[in-house]
Amino acid sequence: MFSRWGMVAYRRRWTVVAAVLVLAVVGGLWGLGVFDRMKQGGYYDESSQSAQATRIVEQTFGQRQPDVVVVYDAGPGKSVDDLAPQVLGVVNALPADVVGKRMTYWENPALTDPAHRYGMVSLTLVGDENTRLANFAMIRDKLAVPGATEQVAGRTAMAKTIGDRSKSDLTKAEAISLPIVLVLLLLIFGSVVAALLPVLVGGLAIMGALGVLNALSYGVDVNNFAINVATLLGLGLAIDYGLFAVGRFREELAEGRTTAQAVHRTVATAGRTIAFSATLLVIALAGLLVFPLDFLRSMAYGGMAAVAIAAVVSLTLLPALLGILGPRVDKLSLPWRRNTGGDSRWLARLGGAVLRKPLVFALPIVAVLLVLAVPFGSLSFGAVTEKQLPPGDPTRQAFETISANFPAAGNNGVDIVVQGSADPAFVTQVSGVPGVTRAAVVGAKGDMTLIHAQLTGDPVSSEAHAAIDGLRGLPPPHGATVLVGGFAAQVMDGNQAIVDNMPWMIVILVGATLILMLLAFGSVLLPVKAVVMSALSLSATYGVLVFVFQLGHGAGLLNVTPEPLQAGMFVLIGAVVFGLSTDYETFLLSRMIEARHAGMSTPDAVRTGLVRTGRMISAAALLLIVVTGAFAMSELSMMRFVGVGMIVALVLDATVVRMMLVPAVLRLLGNAAWWAPKPLRRLQARAGISEVPAESRREMELV
Repeated sequence: MFSRWGMVAYRRRWTVVAAVLVLAVVGGLWGLGVFDRMKQGGYYDESSQSAQATRIVEQTFGQRQPDVVVVYDAGPGKSVDDLAPQVLGVVNALPADVVGKRMTYWENPALTDPAHRYGMVSLTLVGDENTRLANFAMIRDKLAVPGATEQVAGRTAMAKTIGDRSKSDLTKAEAISLPIVLVLLLLIFGSVVAALLPVLVGGLAIMGALGVLNALSYGVDVNNFAINVATLLGLGLAIDYGLFAVGRFREELAEGRTTAQAVHRTVATAGRTIAFSATLLVIALAGLLVFPLDFLRSMAYGGMAAVAIAAVVSLTLLPALLGILGPRVDKLSLPWRRNTGGDSRWLARLGGAVLRKPLVFALPIVAVLLVLAVPFGSLSFGAVTEKQLPPGDPTRQAFETISANFPAAGNNGVDIVVQGSADPAFVTQVSGVPGVTRAAVVGAKGDMTLIHAQLTGDPVSSEAHAAIDGLRGLPPPHGATVLVGGFAAQVMDGNQAIVDNMPWMIVILVGATLILMLLAFGSVLLPVKAVVMSALSLSATYGVLVFVFQLGHGAGLLNVTPEPLQAGMFVLIGAVVFGLSTDYETFLLSRMIEARHAGMSTPDAVRTGLVRTGRMISAAALLLIVVTGAFAMSELSMMRFVGVGMIVALVLDATVVRMMLVPAVLRLLGNAAWWAPKPLRRLQARAGISEVPAESRREMELV
């Protein structure tokens, strides 16, 4: 298939270029509409008990959590009571078609602190999520009161802040990473024309991904962060794929082949590997779809679209452009340009050292990776809270002011819905659950009773979870049904859904890797080795992330607040890192197997594969580090978590794991590394996705 496509891409190169450019540009321009359709939320399991309780509460008693909470600070030694007329005037002047409900501290004394320095106003906005965001933007500048300092919190205020920072982070990341990537590509290739090709592929991949996400937004919710993930993966992988394809094309030209032959062989070799690695990464991201959280599914859609389009553009536009350019791919070369397709002496020396003493390299590397993975055992999951914002953010400071002065208004409460009769004895039982400070009936309508219970401590702590389990373990009143909801319960249920479904994700990741690599490489041990290597790399990455982001070692340098990890980002990192590890493994092994098909011994094949691909793998990892490193400077802790995680994984995987550990393990396995039973060989031949044997190359050369 790839051999035939290589011929088509060359012979119809102008048509292919025109078609891909038109589709990508048109799709990207239309895809810009996704920024107006993005959602905030989807972090909880909508099929859980807590979600069901929340829906019943809102349908029966109305929305309990305000969209906007304004805290007015009269200042030290002053009373907010003196400002009540001005505050009431500001609140009552807000348009009724924007603000549905409003409650001030003047009407409810519970909304003032004991010293009456602070007074709260709660506002409920009208409309759906996007409408509420727009309404909040309309009233934000109308909340100021002379003589007081206002701080604004609430779920819609939080969503607006995260959304705005997410967009600014995306713009900043692209502005920082693209120029650096272009300079690095220029240094790697030594030619302006060659360097521009991967960047072009990356830009078109992002545009195509935006079009796909906009189309998906009409049927499913697309979270703000799906755009960031699509940009990160689309740009990074498109540049990586472009790097491998352009590098292989120049290598073929350097060996004396014509432009047509070089394009054909590039698609049949590097193109096949690109398609295979992209398929594995798409399947890895598809593993996120097993989780019942819209946030994760949105991430999966964005990532899968970006990776797939990056591969498609790399297999269509890029070969066609290479066919048009031919040797002119090296135009505008730098004076010190060298042939990047040739052998690398330092990689040859490294490969020789590893192959001579494989245990000397393998054992210390495995030991270091295992040591790095030790903090992984302390993993705990948390929630998306105001701590995702930097410490100086005004919205976060507003939440902290509320938490410090109005503990009852925080998130450490649960709503208990009783469908049926709720006798006073049950309320007493609720109050007696360990971890519950007080409980009271706050609403009754028909056969529905709403009890609010206040928990001690942090809503994502183990004590809060134990209290929720205790509440759910209470025997319900006779003939009644009890549902426990609220923020703490939603967090617990959402995290539990991720834990419960994680084995299915692992099955998908491991199963797809084993099956596809068995078919592609025709070996039993190579896929198993790839899974073990990826697991080692991922465990070490997780250990470093827990060490920094949860345990707090070095958190100050990153300007993040140590806290339990956000479960959704945790599994996202797992899918991406596992997929990228397999991606580099594929590029490395493909050249080793090529050498084996040419008749080389195992040591020679390993050395040849390392020398031929090592420089490109290192360059690809460096470029992806630049792209993800820009996201590591995000002002949002969860995106910084992803950026740092990617950097750690890439540094470990593309250096010690692929350059030293993999060659050492292959040397220890010897010829057994390539073994497969005859039925598997026949199945591989029928599947038609195996690497092209060296003896068949003459059959695919154009004359």
